[in-house]
Amino acid sequence: MRLMMLVCCLLVWLGSVALCGAADYVIGEGDTLEVAVWGVKDLNVTVKVRPDGKITVPGLGDVASSGVTPSTLQEQLAVRLKDLVKNPIVTVTVKEITNSRVYIFGSGVKSGVLDLTRRTSLLQVLCAIGELKTADLRRAYLLRNGKKIKENFYTLFISGVVEEDLQLESNDALFLPLYLDKSVYVLGAVNAPKAIEYREGMRVMEAILESGGFSKFADQNDVVVRRKKGNDAVSLEVKAKRLFKDGDLSQNIELQPGDYIMVKESFF
Repeated sequence: MRLMMLVCCLLVWLGSVALCGAADYVIGEGDTLEVAVWGVKDLNVTVKVRPDGKITVPGLGDVASSGVTPSTLQEQLAVRLKDLVKNPIVTVTVKEITNSRVYIFGSGVKSGVLDLTRRTSLLQVLCAIGELKTADLRRAYLLRNGKKIKENFYTLFISGVVEEDLQLESNDALFLPLYLDKSVYVLGAVNAPKAIEYREGMRVMEAILESGGFSKFADQNDVVVRRKKGNDAVSLEVKAKRLFKDGDLSQNIELQPGDYIMVKESFF
């Protein structure tokens, strides 16, 4: 977890190094643009996109700029400036972003609206949210234009699989639901059946030991972990003797919140 927090801090720092002037950014109302015409200082201007989506450029008047990329606006301005400047070379730089927002909702975190002032990834936003202990990252998802484009943030944020990160866009929405059940339940032939508060990385033998270990009637090769997966339920078999005698670590499976561990009794 400490490594993940260091990664988060690094990503947030890297994101703050440069303002969003990338060619694929779409200009919106409220953004501040720097328009420069090479060799013609009188046409250089820093302007804010008005609520009507336009900016005012010397010699041209009002120019529609909202809804296009900086590179597209450059081309449009170059065409219109040909009547004033021979072979105009125009650059458009986004100096400040105010129209880009991401919406965060769900009972697992405090809902709100996050203003993006630079290119921001999903991981950077999850780091910025802060406390995520009550959020069920496995059931979380990202909405874009009303469609789910990514589900399950667990491997990204907890396991550190940064290849699953992606850039956010304006009006994206993150759904972070509350853990419905943060316990695992150990039942059957153990010395102290109980519900145990789930911890990241908890494994089946750890939970059994916290429940007093196997009783003298337990069949250590007949342990089942029952897990809800969507609308279905799955059963995972655990052969504890293989773990103890043969060192088969695959038998010590990692648990998830809401798992039920059933230790059956031996008939002999």
